[in-house]
Amino acid sequence: MIGHYCDLPEVLRFVNSAEAEALARQGTSCPDHFVRTKIRPLFVAWNPAGDPGKLPGLIEESLSSYREEYRSYYEKFAAADSPAMRDPNPTVVLIPGVGMFSFSKSKFEARITGEFYTNAIHVMEGATALDGGERPATLPQAGPAATTDAFSVHHNYVALPPAEAFRIEYWRLEEAKLHRQPAEKEFSRHVMVVVGGAHGIGKATAAAAAARGAHVVICDRDETAARETAAALGAKAGQEAVTGAGVDIRDRQGIRALLEDIVAKYGGIDVVVNTAAMFASSPDGVVRDEQWSATLDLNVTANFLLIDEARSILEKQKLPAAIVLTSSANAVVPKRGSEAYDVSKAALSHLVRELAISLAPAIRINAISPATVVKGSTMFPRDRVIASLRKYGIAFDEGKTDEQLRTKLSDFYAQRNLTRTSIDPNDCAEAILHLASPRTRCTTGHIFPVDGGLPEAFLR
Repeated sequence: MIGHYCDLPEVLRFVNSAEAEALARQGTSCPDHFVRTKIRPLFVAWNPAGDPGKLPGLIEESLSSYREEYRSYYEKFAAADSPAMRDPNPTVVLIPGVGMFSFSKSKFEARITGEFYTNAIHVMEGATALDGGERPATLPQAGPAATTDAFSVHHNYVALPPAEAFRIEYWRLEEAKLHRQPAEKEFSRHVMVVVGGAHGIGKATAAAAAARGAHVVICDRDETAARETAAALGAKAGQEAVTGAGVDIRDRQGIRALLEDIVAKYGGIDVVVNTAAMFASSPDGVVRDEQWSATLDLNVTANFLLIDEARSILEKQKLPAAIVLTSSANAVVPKRGSEAYDVSKAALSHLVRELAISLAPAIRINAISPATVVKGSTMFPRDRVIASLRKYGIAFDEGKTDEQLRTKLSDFYAQRNLTRTSIDPNDCAEAILHLASPRTRCTTGHIFPVDGGLPEAFLR
């Protein structure tokens, strides 16, 4: 599930109060909330003055107890025609000194679940403030369906009898409403980090992932472009489902801070994609020493740093995860004038194979290997496009726009592959999402070609 954290003053006041655990066990006051919040939240009885290192273990113990209690609750009140038991995990978790976590299938739904329980806190706060000290012999809530002794009361807060709560939570009409909801999309409940997501292949990948239900974090060294791209995608997918952030993946500390922010926002990470790269070029075709170093630094070392930081999070989650990097057909096809780029991509392809071994079994890592993608690529500024057109003796008009010149070059490249197809960012995005999905759950350590068919790049 996707998580949401809340530390509103009233929430902290509640979780830190002496009565919090007892009140939380009473359950929520509003029947309409049960399907989201369940009959009660999980209260983790932790002393904030204690050792924080012991909190994860305490949470695991509390979760185990909660699941068993929920199963017992279901088995006690379920009738022969009751709907099947739903997920026994809590959707609301309260921790003293920390606050409230709520969970659902999306960030939006998780936040709403937390807001529902915050309303329950308001009711508890109001009820206990009016505590007269004595419980009346007959509760005003009692009636033919439930007598006074069926209710539990704590400091004037009256909870629904468990039998009535069950009838509401597992009401057949409520179950029918749940079944009428639209089917979840392919990447629903997945958090996907797309580095290089503001341009080209990364941008196309982010857009396709968001359209298929993923929560997408668009990361780019160009933070402004990343946030603009996220805002545009969020207008369609929902603002809480798409986030933009700046990052330079050559900086380990910057990567770590980014990933920690993502975990704090959504609760975890499921897929990491990197499309960021550079191609060293110069007017005279000579690659300087500093360009060589910069190319290998970004195209190889930065990928390692990104994965090395991500793996600590992915391994702790103990969930299936996928990493997809971007290599190139140039990794196996030598060319004049692109030595730095070609060597860096060859190294990246082998890095994928090496890491597939060390990341197994839960984390899969693969890469795509596209032929030249000109459209939308930051690696093809106008001067490089013109240099390439001249290199191949292609006539062009200096007055044409950047995109028109890119199209001319792309059309030329298309004639060199078997399918006579220009490689589009969307083609690469489709391959990336295929490798990121459970459809390729048996595939790791492989390089997936997206090159239109290049015989010289066939597997050797």
